[in-house]
Amino acid sequence: MKKKLAEKHPSVKPALSPLENAVMAVVWEKQPVTADQVRSELQFQHALKDSTIRTLLRRLEAKGYVSHVVDGRTYVYRACVQPTSVASSAVREIVERFCAGSVENLLVGLVDNKMISAEQLKELADRIAAAGTDPGTARDGEC
Repeated sequence: MKKKLAEKHPSVKPALSPLENAVMAVVWEKQPVTADQVRSELQFQHALKDSTIRTLLRRLEAKGYVSHVVDGRTYVYRACVQPTSVASSAVREIVERFCAGSVENLLVGLVDNKMISAEQLKELADRIAAAGTDPGTARDGEC
C-alpha cells in the first residue's frame, strides 16, 4: 500500500484547500489578525459568513498552520509556518504524485515544457553545487 506524504515526512502538514490557502495568505500578510479582519480582506473574492471564517481558522489551527492568543474576547491569529514551507510541501506532494518521487523527473519536465529558462537552470545548478560543497550556503526555508 502506498504511504501518504505526511506518513513519509512527519513534519509535513496536511495540504491546504484553496479557501484555506486564501485565509493563510491574509494571515501571512496582515498578522497578527482577527477573524473579522480576515473576512474583511476576503470579502471581494469570497462572500463568506463570519462563522465560516472562524471555522476555517479553527481548522488551520488544528492542522498546525496558525495559533491564537485571546485579547479580551477576541482571538488574534498568527502563522506558525512560513509560506516557503507550505510551498515546499506542495512541491514535495507534486513530486510524489506525478514524478514517481523523483525531483530529477520534475526538473526535466520543467525544462522540456520551457517552464524554466537556461539561465534559471544554471543558477539552480550553481546553488546545488554550492550547497553540496559548503553547507553554510544552503538557505533554510527558502524555495
